[in-house]
Amino acid sequence: MKTESKFTTLMNKNWKWLKFVVIALIVALLVWRAIAGIRTGQDSLGNDITLVDRVFLNVFGRNIYWYAICILIGIMAAYFYGMAIAKKLGVNQNDLFDGFIWGVLIGVLGARLYYVIFSWNEGGFAQDPLRIITGFINEEGGLAIHGAVIAAAIFAILFCKKRKIDIYSILELLLPGFFIGQICGRWGNFFNQEAHGGPIATTVAGGRAFLEKLPLPDFIIDMMYISDNWYNAPIDSLTRTYMHPTFLYESLWNFIGLMIVIFTRKYWKKYWVGDAALFYLVWYGIGRFFVESLRTDALMVNIFGTEFRQAQLISVFMVVAGVVLYILRRVYRVHPISFMEQVEKIKNDSNI
Repeated sequence: MKTESKFTTLMNKNWKWLKFVVIALIVALLVWRAIAGIRTGQDSLGNDITLVDRVFLNVFGRNIYWYAICILIGIMAAYFYGMAIAKKLGVNQNDLFDGFIWGVLIGVLGARLYYVIFSWNEGGFAQDPLRIITGFINEEGGLAIHGAVIAAAIFAILFCKKRKIDIYSILELLLPGFFIGQICGRWGNFFNQEAHGGPIATTVAGGRAFLEKLPLPDFIIDMMYISDNWYNAPIDSLTRTYMHPTFLYESLWNFIGLMIVIFTRKYWKKYWVGDAALFYLVWYGIGRFFVESLRTDALMVNIFGTEFRQAQLISVFMVVAGVVLYILRRVYRVHPISFMEQVEKIKNDSNI
């Protein structure tokens, strides 16, 4: 019989504490970098302002942005969440790992292509198609979450068919994982001072007063003092004003949605495996529709001569599809497996 080494035994006994230590060190690093990269000044009213630089680190002349850090944190959090739920639902974790790696890559590709398609002319891609690739190298950015959702969903269906995995169980991991990724990822927009709403009020004083009425810490209020034309505008520039923190609206909306999923399936027996996907379509669709109406960087689409915000059109489609599919699933009892009962069954089988 193979025995564990003293080191392995020590690691197993202290793993919970080690996780806390590692997390604490990571948090300390993030806080240190945030403090090290701040700019201070005063707004046009004389209020003290502190802005966190969007660059996290510079490595060999290449910038690593807070946006990338937030995205990576969201991806890893979604992965560990998915692994935990996979174990409860009896999904092979090795399959999940393989699918996760490919799914992330395909999701990023889908997000990029979606953005390029809907900003083909405005983004300059028609004149220089190579910018589809070089845009990342030149740190231009350009991703759209709807593209990631569509690409990941298509990949999940094909992957499950190939590996003979229950697609409903995978959807129960995947869509809440999107909630988690977006909760974290929207803070990347915060550091970049992008994907924000328009001016809160016609005056700087009115905008500041609105934000101060909300239960927000000063650093969020300060970071909403934005120049829509120039990220590096001096803090006292008259081009700056207080913008709607749409990143925060969407992040909180997704957090509430995630909590609803977690608690509903824990206490409601009529919650079926896979319902998370339908709930995501409706919940995110509603939230994004209203948040999009505030944003200043909306991708537009022309339909019969009329300009529409494409994210709002997609959101309407998501809500309608989610509601219709939920009704049809209940009427025709498609895969009517209770999440609670499935978890209990897997738990009992593992104890045999």
